[in-house]
Amino acid sequence: QVQLVESGGGLVQAGGSLRLSCAASGSIFSLDTMGWYRQAPGKQRELVATIARGGTTNYADSVKGRFTISRDNARSTVYMQMNSLKPEDTAVYYCNAYVPIFNSYYWGQGTQVTVSS
Repeated sequence: QVQLVESGGGLVQAGGSLRLSCAASGSIFSLDTMGWYRQAPGKQRELVATIARGGTTNYADSVKGRFTISRDNARSTVYMQMNSLKPEDTAVYYCNAYVPIFNSYYWGQGTQVTVSS
């Protein structure tokens, strides 16, 4: 199996920055696409950003130009730099990874990001 552990969430004022990290461990043979999703209270979980193993990225329109996703394949870790944070970015952020050898998606436990106005 694969375990994903997020870190880096917290409380920040509007306009501030945070950097999220997600480290994968366990039966990792070849992580494919990794990404970040978020879920605000009373809302559905939504995609924030994804990054393929080769580096191709995809962003939700709401975070384009403010968030940057990156990964370190040697460390099986994905990062997300979040700048110019807004109160509407407040949510629990979840790491996600697809492992082709298991044909399965894995989720982290989530990390809270709170942006105060």
